[in-house]
Amino acid sequence: MRLIEITSLESQELEVYGTLTEAQLRNRLEPAKGLFIAESPKVISVALDAGLEPVSLLCERKHIEGDASGIIERCPEEMPVYTGSRELLASLTGYTLTRGVLCAMRRPVPLSPEEVCKEARRIVVLHGVCDTTNVGAIFRSAAALGIDAVLMTRDSCDPLNRRAVRVSMGSVFLVPWTWLDSEDGTPVGAIHHLKEMGFTTAAMALRKDDIRIDDPLLKTTERLALIMGTEGDGLPDAVIDAADLVVKIPMHHGVDSLNVGNAAAIAFWELRSR
Repeated sequence: MRLIEITSLESQELEVYGTLTEAQLRNRLEPAKGLFIAESPKVISVALDAGLEPVSLLCERKHIEGDASGIIERCPEEMPVYTGSRELLASLTGYTLTRGVLCAMRRPVPLSPEEVCKEARRIVVLHGVCDTTNVGAIFRSAAALGIDAVLMTRDSCDPLNRRAVRVSMGSVFLVPWTWLDSEDGTPVGAIHHLKEMGFTTAAMALRKDDIRIDDPLLKTTERLALIMGTEGDGLPDAVIDAADLVVKIPMHHGVDSLNVGNAAAIAFWELRSR
């Protein structure tokens, strides 16, 4: 390993861990140079298992031969490993590191929806879900409960956001995902795109013509795309109208909705492939 002791926070090489915003890390103008940050040995290991490329490591001194040792052994010998005191690293990142390890990694090349969904039977579409914690939780449930792919509208949170990655416990590396666009640039156009790929589309919403999530029709549907909306306003009416089905989770005591992360876990389990 190429161990580099940090004595100053001014080094340009350390910007990725401290001063660069999530948007700058994504590098939309030059996607091939985009990066993301994976945090904790477990999450970094999952990313490496998925074939993602590490660029550098930031690690407390005591973890070099401890929690980070297995990660370091799996990385290229010439890759820089930056290290320093716990206090110095916290002043760089703005918080105390989880188990003392961060890894900057190359963003994977985006796939098309057709590539991601080629063999999929159960997928979820996140429409405008912008809370990082919810996105991470949804990916974790998707991985655990057998969802084959996740598609995201462009106004949703980036799954490789640092917090989303951490909350997902690395599940963002286990479930294929990509951005869902349409030729006309509208949400309704994106729904039609799903139908063209052979999916029955089911919007999670409350409406007079909705059906229960345990309806036998849903369980026998060959290819199902479950569409979930924002934490506050839910799905736009135009998206609900464009879907083949409207699906609800029955509730009690006058409660009309659940947090989107909780609703996703229930829906994934109920509608899993049999």
